[in-house]
Amino acid sequence: MLGLGTLSRVVREVGCDVAAARDRDPAARNVGSLEILTGWAGVQALLAHRVAHALWETDFPLLPRTIAYLSRSITGVEIHPAATIGSDFFIDHGSGVVIGETAEIGDRVTLYQGVTLGGTGFARGKRHPTLEDNVTVGSGAKLLGPVTVGRSAKVGANTVVIEDVPPETTVVGNPGHPVRVEGRAVEGPDTDWIHLPDPIQEAIKALSDRIAELEERLGEAGGDQASQEGEGADVTELRPKKGPSSAGG
Repeated sequence: MLGLGTLSRVVREVGCDVAAARDRDPAARNVGSLEILTGWAGVQALLAHRVAHALWETDFPLLPRTIAYLSRSITGVEIHPAATIGSDFFIDHGSGVVIGETAEIGDRVTLYQGVTLGGTGFARGKRHPTLEDNVTVGSGAKLLGPVTVGRSAKVGANTVVIEDVPPETTVVGNPGHPVRVEGRAVEGPDTDWIHLPDPIQEAIKALSDRIAELEERLGEAGGDQASQEGEGADVTELRPKKGPSSAGG
């Protein structure tokens, strides 16, 4: 059953979630805890999930799913009651976020709106992502299947992740590819998600530059060869034609 220890844990977790919202959302810096609880959809969804998850762990029938359903209807955030979420979790804006049943989320993780931690296929068992500590996932990103995103990794906006992401790595694209900005990993929760490099675009540009260079070399080599052939060729002198004019003159 739901004991005092579980209730105190839920209260402590909710307090950490409110503090995380105040720390990571500039709009919440000078806002009281009560206003954050009543005005931040992501925090409200987490509050509902903390309660639903505590009930789920005690095998309480029906109520955990009912709480999750009502929370989704009100906040636009869908979190399965069985999902495991660590402390200091923050969902910015929240709308459209989906967190599946077997998802595991570490401490100090940040998700932006539209993120999906989803499964693939109809297999039972572990089928949703695992996010280790200090992970940040940009808007609209889709993490599919039992992949693991290593600690302090960053997932760019609209990225599709279908393979494991190493720790302290930034991935972008569809499917996601590791990138580095200015020779070093992107750092901090305030990463500029708009101007992250696209590895596929960079590869295409490199190939285009290489082709242009080769074409220029071929053009120079062709010009030299034509010049050499011209120097050794026979030249016929053109002389005025004598005799009757074809015009009858």
